[in-house]
Amino acid sequence: MASSPLSFLLLALSPLLFLSLQTLAQAPAPSSVGPLNFTGILVKGGQYTTLLRLLNDTQVGNQIVNQLNSSSEGLTVFAPTDNAFNNLKAGTLNSLSRQDQVNLILYHVLPKYYTLDDLLTVPNPVRTQYSNDGLNFTGQGRQVNVSTGVVETQINNALRQESPLAVYEVDSVLLPPTLFGVKPPASAPAPAKTPATSGDKTTPTAPGPSSGNSKGDSSKTSVGLGLFFGLGIACMTALF
Repeated sequence: MASSPLSFLLLALSPLLFLSLQTLAQAPAPSSVGPLNFTGILVKGGQYTTLLRLLNDTQVGNQIVNQLNSSSEGLTVFAPTDNAFNNLKAGTLNSLSRQDQVNLILYHVLPKYYTLDDLLTVPNPVRTQYSNDGLNFTGQGRQVNVSTGVVETQINNALRQESPLAVYEVDSVLLPPTLFGVKPPASAPAPAKTPATSGDKTTPTAPGPSSGNSKGDSSKTSVGLGLFFGLGIACMTALF
C-alpha cells in the first residue's frame, strides 16, 4: 500500500513535535508568589481592626512593607487582637503622643524572621524595632510566652510562619517599660536645717548687779556725804 503525502508529512514533523513537547515540560511554571500583603493577612484574620488603624495612622504598616522588600533578615510581627486593645485602661491610646503610638507599634516588630522554635532558643532580651526596650521569651514545647516586664502573654496562633515574614497573634498589647513601666515615687525633700538657738549652746555671762545692791550702795554714799558736811560745819563753828 503506497504511503499518502499526509503520512510523509507527519513523519517529517514528528521530531519537531517531540522537541516542542519536551521543551514545554521542562519550562518552569509561572510563579504565583507576588509581593507580601502584610495588612491583607490581618484583614483575613478578622479581629485586628484597631491594629490596622494604628498601622495606617502611624505609617508603620508602610515601613514594614518597605523593610520586607529591602531586608534579607525578614520580620516577625506580634498582632494584638481587638480584645487585647479593649482590655487596656480607658483612654490609654488617646493619651499617647503620635510618636509614642509609633513606638508602641514598633515594639511589636522584631527586625528578623523567627519561627516559634527560634523564639524558645533565642537569647533574651530580643531586640525590637523600638530599640529602647526588648522582649523576653519563655515556654516549652509549642507553647511560647512573651514578656515585656509590664505584661506577659501567650503566643496563641501563627497567622503566617513562612520566611521572610512571621505574624503571631497575642491576646495582650505588649507594653514597653519605658512608656508604661511603673515610675518610682519621687523622693521626699530633705528637711531644712534650722539655725542653732540659744537653748542649744549657752555662753556664760557675768551676772549683772542686782537692784538691791544698787540701792544699798546709794544709801551708803548719801550717809558718807552727810557726815563729811556735818564735820566741816562743826569745825568752822569752833574756829569762829
